[in-house]
Amino acid sequence: MSEIVPPEVRPKPVVPAKPSHVAPPSGAPFLPSPQGTGGEGQGSGRGSALLGYIGIDTIIEQMRKKTMKTGFDFNIMVVGQSGLGKSTLVNTLFKSQVSRRSASWSRDDKIPKTVEIKSVSHVIEEGGVKMKLTVVDTPGFGDQINNDNCWEPISKYINEQYEKFLKEEVNIARKKRIPDTRVHCCLYFISPTGHSLRQLDIEFMKHLSRVVNIIPVIAKSDTLTLEEKIEFKQKVRKELEVCGIECYPQKEFDEDMDKSDNDKIRETMPFAVVGSDKEYQVNGKRVLGRKTAWGVVEVENPNHCEFSLLRDFMIRSHLQDLKEVTHNIQYETYRAKRLNDNGGLHPINSSGHDTQESNL
Repeated sequence: MSEIVPPEVRPKPVVPAKPSHVAPPSGAPFLPSPQGTGGEGQGSGRGSALLGYIGIDTIIEQMRKKTMKTGFDFNIMVVGQSGLGKSTLVNTLFKSQVSRRSASWSRDDKIPKTVEIKSVSHVIEEGGVKMKLTVVDTPGFGDQINNDNCWEPISKYINEQYEKFLKEEVNIARKKRIPDTRVHCCLYFISPTGHSLRQLDIEFMKHLSRVVNIIPVIAKSDTLTLEEKIEFKQKVRKELEVCGIECYPQKEFDEDMDKSDNDKIRETMPFAVVGSDKEYQVNGKRVLGRKTAWGVVEVENPNHCEFSLLRDFMIRSHLQDLKEVTHNIQYETYRAKRLNDNGGLHPINSSGHDTQESNL
């Protein structure tokens, strides 16, 4: 009879310890190692305790490093009549000379006969984060006696950026990172008349709110008294509601953000703002403001205007959401319509020297 050989006893695998350089995730509960050899629930997907550190919590840090290396793009369009302080407000928002006027603009320039589209790009860096900011200006808008359909060049420009992105997207050998020139946000400047919206304001927002995220602002609000400002804001909100114009943030996309925060923003709109790139001494500190005969209007003082609310909303809390709504809603709507109109095929490039684009 052959000798019975006992089965080989293999040592248990050594569980790797968590590296010392990896910090534990904040708020994560301590999970004790299971006792005994039963192993009940291990690998069953029922939330059993981990035997040791895996490293799943480093995914966020990996994403952060990759995004920091890639950088960000943000494209903002400013629309409104001349003299409403569009360039100044954008410079104040980003605390840099980023507007078209600061780059190449003279007060002696004549008002264009038709609406022009001019853009300037800058790379802004803060805290190690780089962002390519593109400011799109629309000189000539609303400055003519006859302003019929003056929003059409703006609508055409916005759609051209969608078309440009779509062409890159359907190429067989497309770029690893498609340049994003789509307009993520449109600041629409309302004149501080204190009465009501002009027909031009209504028509512009009615046509453009379907293709871009519009944020209305009351320019140079320091020309209004507190009572006039409150009454004017109420009138504007009422007119927008009656005309069926929904500005950003749209109610149907509230599930992606905090609904209560969005409700507060909608109650504040349109933002009554003041822009200035000049500093003054107030109570022993330097502040951005506009000096008047009766004092200094502090730009970042919430008691003076709503500039800080606009900045915090547009840059500090909703900038990424503005980009996502542009891509997932505005662009996807354009893309679906464009491809359906062409039978699911991308249109042929009409320029004579170019070859036919890939038809996918």
